[in-house]
Amino acid sequence: MHRPPAPKGVLYVIVCAAGAAPSARDLVAAALGEGWEVQVVATPAALGFFDVPAFEELTGRPVKSRYRRPDEPKPPRADAIVVAPATYNTVNKFAQGVADTYALGLLAEAPGLGIPVVVVPFVNAALASRLPFLRAVETLR
Repeated sequence: MHRPPAPKGVLYVIVCAAGAAPSARDLVAAALGEGWEVQVVATPAALGFFDVPAFEELTGRPVKSRYRRPDEPKPPRADAIVVAPATYNTVNKFAQGVADTYALGLLAEAPGLGIPVVVVPFVNAALASRLPFLRAVETLR
């Protein structure tokens, strides 16, 4: 008899506006298969890069991209966060502590809350070679 894996906690998968955004589905499916409860968070620009209803069906949860209103239920706190794909802007803003979107607000708070964060950059070679990006990656390490 096959039993589902024991629950591991809540994993937030933050999806940014990059060509690889639809591939985040593979990460979400793998995490669910390992017993994680998954909350997908999209940057506002990312909403046009992947099939939001398909992600919602997969996770059983709405994709979040904005702060909740006071009358809306509070989502469960993340036990871990993966940012994939992470764009040039998101990597740089995260390293600088910018919190101008819901996704970046979550990332800004995560270190102070002790929530581990994995960032998977998806940038072209020209952007990856820029000094601001290299500094941001080093800061986040």
